[in-house]
Order: sequence, then structure tokens, then C-alpha cells
Amino acid sequence: MKVDIMHIAKLSRLKIEEEQIPKFEKDVENILSMVQNLPELDDNGALIDPDNPMTLREDKAEQNFKRDELLKNAPATKAGCVVVPKVVE
Repeated sequence: MKVDIMHIAKLSRLKIEEEQIPKFEKDVENILSMVQNLPELDDNGALIDPDNPMTLREDKAEQNFKRDELLKNAPATKAGCVVVPKVVE
């Protein structure tokens, strides 16, 4: 499967050097082929190990970020808010 790394980089706003493109293409193709070869799982839970149950952590929202720190990753801001395209007329 051929992967357009530059298109993915543009969508994800990543800067990739020209000489890194072949390496990333090979890595992504390997990941995709691995995912395509994963076995299908049924819904009966046969692969769940009763001796080793999964324990999930409790989610905690931490608000240790400053607004300026969060907004520096936004493509466009105005008056301390993220600017998004208008979707409703």
C-alpha cells in the first residue's frame, strides 16, 4: 500500500525533511500491513484472561495549563479564543 507522507504531514501540521520521507513511508507501510494482518475477534470475549483482569485508572482532569500555552498550538486565534470556520449560516 502506497502512503503519501507529505499529505499526512500537511494534515497533521508536521514538518518533514525531504530525506526522511522514504523512511517514514516504509515505517507507515509496515504498520499498516501489521494492522491488516491482525486476526478478527469475536464478541464472546474468548481472548479475555480471567486470571489477569484489566484494571483501569481513574480519569482525573488536571487544569495546570495556561491559556496562552494551549493557544500557541492553534492555527488561528482571536481575543484569546480559537478561530474556526463558520459552519452555520
